[in-house]
Amino acid sequence: MRIDLSNTTASQLSSELNSKRVTAHSATQSSGVNGEDHATLTSDSTSVGSLVSTALSSPEVRQGMVDSLRKTISGGQYKVDPASIASSMVGESE
Repeated sequence: MRIDLSNTTASQLSSELNSKRVTAHSATQSSGVNGEDHATLTSDSTSVGSLVSTALSSPEVRQGMVDSLRKTISGGQYKVDPASIASSMVGESE
């Protein structure tokens, strides 16, 4: 499965995250409230960039899985478990 990020590159995502981090940090500092707790949320842009690169470089079709399923179906060995399918459908909707 390929994840399409609308032609967004890892560096673009990284720069967007950095600008959001700076904006959030500036807003926290400009609040002028002393003596109260505050939190600063950041993300590791290197980690995000790595994940994006991995997702974009993965193949669209897992050919090994397709070939295995094709062989199982053509051999008449593919069995559908309605209870398992229904359970998965209910679990996804919750």
